[in-house]
Amino acid sequence: MSASSDKSLGQSTTGAGAPAVSDRNSLTIGPDGPIVLHDVHFLEQMAHFNREKVPERQPHAKGAGAFGEFKTTEDVSRYTKAALFQPGATTEMLARFSTVAGEMGSPDTWRDVRGFSLKFYTTEGNYDLVGNNTPVFFVRDPMKFPHFIRSQKRLPDSGLRDGEMQWDFWTNNPESAHQVTYLMGERGLPKTWREMNGYGSHTYMWVNAQGEKFWVKYHFHTHQGMAFFSNAEAEAMAGRDADFHRRDLFDAIKRGEFPAWTLFVQVMPYAEAKQYRFNPFDLTKTWSHKDYPLIKVGTMTLNRNPENFFAQIEQAAFSPGNTVPGIGLSPDRMLLGRAFAYNDAQRARIGTNFHQLPVNRPKVPVQSYMFDGHMAYEHTGNAPTYVPNSFGRPWADTTGKAEDGWESDGEMVRSAYTLHAEDDDFGQPGELVRRVFDDRQRELLVEQVVASLGGVRSPVRERVFEYWKKIDADVGAQIEKKAGSGK
Repeated sequence: MSASSDKSLGQSTTGAGAPAVSDRNSLTIGPDGPIVLHDVHFLEQMAHFNREKVPERQPHAKGAGAFGEFKTTEDVSRYTKAALFQPGATTEMLARFSTVAGEMGSPDTWRDVRGFSLKFYTTEGNYDLVGNNTPVFFVRDPMKFPHFIRSQKRLPDSGLRDGEMQWDFWTNNPESAHQVTYLMGERGLPKTWREMNGYGSHTYMWVNAQGEKFWVKYHFHTHQGMAFFSNAEAEAMAGRDADFHRRDLFDAIKRGEFPAWTLFVQVMPYAEAKQYRFNPFDLTKTWSHKDYPLIKVGTMTLNRNPENFFAQIEQAAFSPGNTVPGIGLSPDRMLLGRAFAYNDAQRARIGTNFHQLPVNRPKVPVQSYMFDGHMAYEHTGNAPTYVPNSFGRPWADTTGKAEDGWESDGEMVRSAYTLHAEDDDFGQPGELVRRVFDDRQRELLVEQVVASLGGVRSPVRERVFEYWKKIDADVGAQIEKKAGSGK
């Protein structure tokens, strides 16, 4: 009897058949601490998820990109010592834009979140900033990430995409409400990649030359102005040109119309994170601009198309784990999970030595103790392959407190984050609907949600109505009235 047909299984198991401890929470040091390496179930889930599809990316399969440069025009050295963010620095870079759920051949104009991935070839090594065109995400624990992506993909029997399983996942995970509100609003259909903002989404750490630490969020504001498709326009374009966004970016750069974005950051003093009214490391939340105003950093300009799409875009590999001195990670669980998963996905997708490919290779010399494996091109001759060694090959040996670390203690637990004073799942999306959207945007939001409910049955349908009533009572009531019972 296959596992799928055995209705008697009371809970999920590991691949080895042992009871799984949790499919919802990763193992952390206290509710707000880092994920631990020996959370075997999480690592096995992510490693297997990264290898589910070959060879296209699992999420973000359909996309394109271009090369350019980032110029730091302001002085933010009081917050970070990172070389690329020092006044006057110019850094070569690569950007890749994408849809999250669609496969390689899917239309660019489907309603979806857009990936906004950047690789900076800095004088201190490669720095990757991997975000989206929205400042938040659907889940806050990476244990849920494979399940989320599968819910947006295709049914196992028909191979078709299905609104019911999407809403089933979203309504069973109320932290998704903020991102779903963005997705169902106009940001779910950007007119072009050039006409959308980008966000680092996660909270990162900046460290200055004096060792002072700060928490930061990245915001890239488009110079082209934000523009969006209507549902009818997006549907028509999907039939007319499935590669519309890819073509638009390539052709604009070819014409010499180089798209640009201004980078701003929000900066939070290190010590304020514990008492901030929202958990500042929760990827489903934003920081108030009144609390932490935008600080200008510099300008990103894309001015060079790839010469070979496969070599320079399809083989481009990004990971938020690729940081440089002056920039670190944070207690954001999704960020910590991605720091492992993204590079591991590339090892599965394009090979053990993907980092040696020209598009991924840093512009500075590499002195690595990673050896051999499939398609090894770079090598170190007959130099020692181990440390310590007595033959002059250097190795890293820093001890003591990590400059980009943070304090955490407590028992190892599987738990949600500790709630801050104003933490809840529906407050911020409610503010987005009531205070940011205008009447027309709210009307379009209702129409979009109602249209997405075709084929969604009870009890998921009723949960959708309650989900939206918790976001905003009036919007939820309109959705229920227009959608009906569906029975």
